[in-house]
Amino acid sequence: MSGLSGEETARPSSDVTVPTTPRAEDDTTKRHRGGTRDFGFLPIPERLQYDSARAFKFTTVLNITFGFASTFTVANLYYCQPLLLQFAESFNVTHQEVSRIPTLVQAGYASGLLLLSPLGDLVRRRPLLLLLVIVSCSLTIGLAVTSSLVVFEALTFLVGVFTVTPQVLIPLAADLAPPHRRASAISIVLSGLLFGVLLARVLAGVVSEFTTWRVVYYMSVGVQLGIVVLLYAVLPDWPAKNAGAGVSYAGILASMAKYAVTEPVLIQAGIMQFSASACFSNFWVTLTFLLGGPPYNYSTQMNVFRLDIGLFGLVGMLGVSTGPVVGRVIDRFVPWYATLVGTIIQIIFQAVQTGGGGVNIAAVVIACFGIDVGRQMQQVSLTTAVYNISDSSRARMNAVLIIWIFLGQVTGTAVGTKIFLAFGWRAAAAFSMGLYAFQIGILLLRGPHCGRYTWFGYEGGREARKKVVEERKKRAPGGEEGEESDEKRDGDGDGDGDVKSAEPERKADMADVRSSAELG
Repeated sequence: MSGLSGEETARPSSDVTVPTTPRAEDDTTKRHRGGTRDFGFLPIPERLQYDSARAFKFTTVLNITFGFASTFTVANLYYCQPLLLQFAESFNVTHQEVSRIPTLVQAGYASGLLLLSPLGDLVRRRPLLLLLVIVSCSLTIGLAVTSSLVVFEALTFLVGVFTVTPQVLIPLAADLAPPHRRASAISIVLSGLLFGVLLARVLAGVVSEFTTWRVVYYMSVGVQLGIVVLLYAVLPDWPAKNAGAGVSYAGILASMAKYAVTEPVLIQAGIMQFSASACFSNFWVTLTFLLGGPPYNYSTQMNVFRLDIGLFGLVGMLGVSTGPVVGRVIDRFVPWYATLVGTIIQIIFQAVQTGGGGVNIAAVVIACFGIDVGRQMQQVSLTTAVYNISDSSRARMNAVLIIWIFLGQVTGTAVGTKIFLAFGWRAAAAFSMGLYAFQIGILLLRGPHCGRYTWFGYEGGREARKKVVEERKKRAPGGEEGEESDEKRDGDGDGDGDVKSAEPERKADMADVRSSAELG
């Protein structure tokens, strides 16, 4: 059944059984009910309350809601970038002083990734998401009204800390979607996040041209309030992962450190994400320098009729809009192959930029679109591969992966800028080409069907089609039994439940839970 089409999928439990301790086979038929109130006082609409006996629908509307919420929460991190000149004038300070603001909001975001986003593996996601948006919205009110730069900087940092809503929504979408539509679900939420990154700069720049910068933050407050209402009305209450397993917050954080050095798939994906993020940041940051100088001499100043360099963000949005299509393609293949294709696409369009970026504007436009498409495919496929490692640890592994991406952004921006200023646009583009070649090398070190703890080599064949691989697993010894067990847990025998069919993987998942409890 289609997880995005609105067809019913019986889901008696989340990816990790509730409770997460091992159960006898006849216990799988027991009914589990969730809570009826958020925060102990706010009633949860009955249709959204968790009930294992009731069929669950992961609809297109819910998926798009996740994407919309990601767009206008992550935007909090980027509204400030085109407003720095107005900040300096309003607070009566130097440009150097206000240049700290983008750094502070990103530092806050990194802190939130490390300390808050892993809570998705420990507590119920519905109240967590509502709380995150409510707090960030409240802090944004302070940004809009304060007349002190010091207060503004402190609030900016805190807004960054609580702007991790997308990094809770992405693993939740993976949990709610059926396995055969997981990449599609992830791609829609990720597309929303990337739209937010690009849209925030354009919105803030345009609004501030016609009125004060404070209106940008008042607008943000209104949108975030709308997101709170929307999430309250449509977000299902899903059981807390690792419930009753003795896992603590300290254990969650400690296990993140363990996963970062013991999981081959996570490490491979993290290194590739670091490198790819550096390439992506290098491209977009140095693009401003390239277009602002000869032979183009475009302007970064905006007026009613002209956006010039800012319009290239719209080209990027066009590439991002292909995300849902890319997700459907990835769902048909083993993630490793989708990663390979996505990386090759980026190499091809980066080659266009390297050869003609400083010669003809058409090359720049083509590269903008193609690199965005390839990056979408690569990021969604790597994220899907990491989420397949352990159902009970998705939020933590996602946090590790996003930290890799964050570090790559910082590196790409710093190194790319220095290379461009010292050697020009072609050298900066060639730097990215080298990083893409490095990514291919890292990917080829480990084949598409290696076991969870296999570090190097190839095993399990080279089949690219996911459906064929799944059919082979069913025909393997014990495969039919595993499938039947899955159908019992799924409730309707359609196999759409997210509980893995292979017994070794279930045991590995339980080992993760026990390990987290011991570390705590």
